[in-house]
Amino acid sequence: MAKVLEFKLPDLGEGLTEAEIVRWLVEVGDVVAIDQPVVEVETAKAMVEVPCPYGGVVTARFGEEGTELPVGAPLLTVAVGAPEGLDLSGASPSSAASSASATESSGGSGNVLVGYGTGAPAARRRRIRPDRPDRTVVQTAVSDAQVSDAPVSDALVLAPAASGTTPAAVATVTAPAAAAVAVGVVNGQGPVPVVSPLVRRLARQHDIDLRRLAGSGPDGLILRADVDGAIRQAEETEAATAHVAQAPDRAPVAPAPPAAPAAERIPLRGVRGAVADKLSRSRTEIPDATCWVDADATELMAVRAAMNAATGPSAGPKVSVLALLARICTAALARFPELNSTVDTEAREIVRLPGVHLGFAAQTERGLVVPVVRDAHTRDVESIGAEIARLTELARTGKLSPAQLTGGTFTLNNYGVFGVDGSTPIINHPEAAMLGVGRIMPKPWVHQGELAVRQVVQLSLTFDHRVCDGGTAGGFLRYVADCVEQPAVLLRTL
Repeated sequence: MAKVLEFKLPDLGEGLTEAEIVRWLVEVGDVVAIDQPVVEVETAKAMVEVPCPYGGVVTARFGEEGTELPVGAPLLTVAVGAPEGLDLSGASPSSAASSASATESSGGSGNVLVGYGTGAPAARRRRIRPDRPDRTVVQTAVSDAQVSDAPVSDALVLAPAASGTTPAAVATVTAPAAAAVAVGVVNGQGPVPVVSPLVRRLARQHDIDLRRLAGSGPDGLILRADVDGAIRQAEETEAATAHVAQAPDRAPVAPAPPAAPAAERIPLRGVRGAVADKLSRSRTEIPDATCWVDADATELMAVRAAMNAATGPSAGPKVSVLALLARICTAALARFPELNSTVDTEAREIVRLPGVHLGFAAQTERGLVVPVVRDAHTRDVESIGAEIARLTELARTGKLSPAQLTGGTFTLNNYGVFGVDGSTPIINHPEAAMLGVGRIMPKPWVHQGELAVRQVVQLSLTFDHRVCDGGTAGGFLRYVADCVEQPAVLLRTL
């Protein structure tokens, strides 16, 4: 006999406590295999496809697309096992095999995601339907105290009763079809498509005739939202009738001016919420200071053009300006390790970090993210450029993992791509510094004692004043500017 197992939103790692449903990958009634992705969710770190540890038939889904769920909340229920009356002809052989194997192995893979175990299914209750004595309805137990304001979607499994019903009568009923089975009877005048006993009780308390309601659920299923709407409509009608009856005869009153449009409210959640929290924490905890300098980047641009124009077997992939600046930063951090550190506030210690994990700011449709190039201090320009290109593509498609967005020790922010010259960057907590790079553009510049048009860029360094003083920060920024103006300076550290 099939068992209905509940799959809850697992712990996705990195201390995340909630996720937003972006897209369901399965429908109610679909056959799923063990570890098959069933929903795509967005966390504060990245977009994640969540696999289901059970194989079987999806009987219910909890939450619409755009709904935010806490870790541990139900995601969906799966009927594990293939009863003889269940038609699995539309499923792939692998899915059917997975469903069968799930029954044999207690219905779970056991190690799908962090912090999630596939224990025994929740307790069920049996109820004999008076109109169908030959079958038993196995339904998820939902007490009145457990029912929330959200619509209730019941998943039912029909199984042969002990009276000897033939195996052909066995079937799995999904939530839309369950509306036709678990109906209520109002005043003995016929069935009404209502699943939840709470909805029926609420209608009785407010004298709502369920037969006059059009359900908004699947197959006309009447949900709590439908009853709440009918209650509000009845109250408004009653109030309007009372007002007309009490109003004295008088001249028509001019209509009130239209109300001002309501302000739009955008929830701070997902990536946007995580960025807001991190920026607020940075401004609250870190006593930051900013210094900046203009640099002549003409020689740097010439070197990049020469590298990209090289041909032959030794010619590598194209080199970006961001890759060159990243390599300059790793060289500068080797000379000024104070800026590659963090502050342990509880121990009141500055922790200098042994390796450089270089973050770079990337603007995507989902908001600002900071992918991290691991061990950047061990990479050359070509390797850094390739890794930046790979992570940027993952960021644009929303496929960065939480591990690729954490653990940075220093951040490079190229806001020049937005056509701006300067900024005062906010440090990416818990790091100690961030280098900002403005647009590189032709400007008048004194070069070798004469006025000339040169490619000029503004560099801004925001640093944690607890880890170093202005002299160290100024030395770091000046070294970066010297490398931009004279790339040959880098040869000393290569």
